[in-house]
Amino acid sequence: MIAKLAWRNIWFKPLNTLLSIILLASSVAIITVLILLQKQFEEKFSSNIDGVDLVLGAQGSPMQLILSSVYHIDNPTGNISYDSAKVWMNHPFIEKAIPLAFGDNYRGFKIVGTNSDYLEKYKAKIAKGKLFDKNFEVVVGSEVAQKLNLKVGDKFHGSHGDAAEGEVHEDIDYVITGIASSTGSVIDNLILCNIPSVWQMHGTHEEEGHVHEDGEHVHTEACNHEHHETDMTLDEPNMEITAVLLKFRNKMGIVMWPRIIAQNTKMQAASPAIEINRLFSLFGIGLKALEYLAYAIMLISGISIFISLYNRLKERKYEFALMRINGASRLQLLTLIMIESLILCFVGFIFGTIFGRFALGFISNSAEDDFKMAFNPMEIVWQKETMLLVATLTVGIIAALIPAVKAYQLNISKTLANA
Repeated sequence: MIAKLAWRNIWFKPLNTLLSIILLASSVAIITVLILLQKQFEEKFSSNIDGVDLVLGAQGSPMQLILSSVYHIDNPTGNISYDSAKVWMNHPFIEKAIPLAFGDNYRGFKIVGTNSDYLEKYKAKIAKGKLFDKNFEVVVGSEVAQKLNLKVGDKFHGSHGDAAEGEVHEDIDYVITGIASSTGSVIDNLILCNIPSVWQMHGTHEEEGHVHEDGEHVHTEACNHEHHETDMTLDEPNMEITAVLLKFRNKMGIVMWPRIIAQNTKMQAASPAIEINRLFSLFGIGLKALEYLAYAIMLISGISIFISLYNRLKERKYEFALMRINGASRLQLLTLIMIESLILCFVGFIFGTIFGRFALGFISNSAEDDFKMAFNPMEIVWQKETMLLVATLTVGIIAALIPAVKAYQLNISKTLANA
């Protein structure tokens, strides 16, 4: 009965009620987005570096090397000599070395030259078809296959570089021989082939035709035939790759190699763990600022609820006096005010969590387009979201405390005498 009366009372002045709910829902929505974003962001970044102790690549920014080679969301720092890299890849300290060669894309999805170890690292199986075996055979990630509606046996032309609008290599077909299973990692958004395919695409592309005086490239059937008869292999001299993912047998190498490689070669060895911790610390500054903003909005919402209840108390003191005469106890009046505040806060929390998930869905769509990274808005982080609910209801209790005590202390005789 008291709960029903409280529900009717809070809608007596709907504009005040809506303002309080909107403020509270806004703060809860921001905090919900932060909770889900932080958890999933850290999980995705941490899972993708499992099994990678160092990344060997061209000199430059270590962060850029990690982001481009492990997460495929930045431009590479450059290329390195495959012959020079093999010296380190075959070192006794190394348990596994996975070479990567970048070059082209298909409709915005990177085509990466590598080997079967790359699929094993991410526990990706061949869901349909088979692994690439020959040059220009490819395995596509599950997300790529789904978004572009690709199937085994399809052929396509790659575009030069990372941009979907790059020059199209129309003279060479890639053939899809397999589709990888979904892993929830970066491999879902990649197209994989062997490394000689990348070399041959860029090493022979300029040789397979002739150039007009105006610079236009012309492809001939004879050139295409010659290309297929002279497939390149991993034994080609003086070729380049983009990076190597290294896993060590001896963990001392993780500490020693970055300095040794920097001093003795034109390459660098960057630690994903160190760089991602740096990224998390930078990312955390922005999250903290937004979190403080959200709690500030929640505080303003609490003040709004307090003002609303306090002003309403003045208007309803005669109503409360009549309730007391009709048998209502002091405790019931106190409980009525508390329940009104808690209902406001609970409704604000529900709408906030819903709006927060809609916002995360929008962020996920943008991140997927730009960085090929998706977030799940339907995930529930029970511990933190329960704490958020408790914090929201606590705001309601504090906001209602003074009005509730005032209602509890209401003097019936004085109130009715002044009526």
